[in-house]
Amino acid sequence: MQKPLLETLKGNPGDKVPFWFMRQAGRYLPEYKEVRATTKSFMEFCYSPDKAAEVTLQPIRRYNMDGAILFADILVVPDGLGQKVWFEAGHGPKLSAVSDEKSFSDLSMASFHDNVGPVYDTVARLKNALPADKTLLGFAGAPWTVATYMVEGAGSKDHGAARQMGYGNPGLFSRILDMLVDATSQYLSRQIEAGADAVQIFDSWAAALPEPAFDAWVIEPTKAIVDRVRADHPDTPIIGFPRLSGAQYERFVKETGVDAVSLDTGVPLDWAAKKLQPSVCVQGNIDPHLVVAGGAPMVDEANRVLESLKSGPHIFNLGHGFVPETPPENVGLLSETIKAFRR
Repeated sequence: MQKPLLETLKGNPGDKVPFWFMRQAGRYLPEYKEVRATTKSFMEFCYSPDKAAEVTLQPIRRYNMDGAILFADILVVPDGLGQKVWFEAGHGPKLSAVSDEKSFSDLSMASFHDNVGPVYDTVARLKNALPADKTLLGFAGAPWTVATYMVEGAGSKDHGAARQMGYGNPGLFSRILDMLVDATSQYLSRQIEAGADAVQIFDSWAAALPEPAFDAWVIEPTKAIVDRVRADHPDTPIIGFPRLSGAQYERFVKETGVDAVSLDTGVPLDWAAKKLQPSVCVQGNIDPHLVVAGGAPMVDEANRVLESLKSGPHIFNLGHGFVPETPPENVGLLSETIKAFRR
């Protein structure tokens, strides 16, 4: 059976626009909250294949999206490398910061695949459980975004610790990025071998880097991952998401070699149709906060996005992930709006 989302990623769109949503499995769904309540910690949740597979499938049952994205977290990779990762209620992720040579030397690929093995098990379970026409998406965080957490020891507003290491201790920062390229490439390839039809690389914090840093910390590591994964899995589409990178989107697409690119909420659609869509599939980009509001404004914007990008390969998605306060009924209305549209 044909998979519409996968075919669109490969440049073969049909008359219907396929869709999935970033963070489509999550805190806005009551059934997700019920499963989450059965685990002691978020990392335990990510490493519980039965529960992670269940919450991945929940939005498919509810809304019948064309794609299911693996439920995990981008910080699985540093955790697998031996960095301590935990989540604190009200504060988000915390990590034992990698701030010098000593803390970097504690990281290793030696047990990486054993540590993250439950994620591969989740992918395999999903492959068996999903309907034949659904595309299974794996994912990982991009090296720059993951490094910002690793160096800071937490999330931050300006990613100052990572920037300062990149400028002040470029040797150490390059080794961190190189390790992340190696780990992430293998991690994505193992997800594909377990059953993922396509993968997405999330560079959530690619915003506002100066051009030389964007080249060195975003484009070059992403290109290295794309090249390595494609060498082993040449037919598997790879999606990039350099969120909030503005005009650098165009160079990102050309220089990394991704098959598709996710558009953040601020990307102008006519620009994307002219500059990006002729060479790659585009994915996006309704504002997730508009889905909280719902109603006619949401429906009108969804139709504007669909109409603006109908001339080429387009997968409908958000400009970033759902927020917890999203009403499930609004997601239902948005889903029905997309299903009703024809190119």
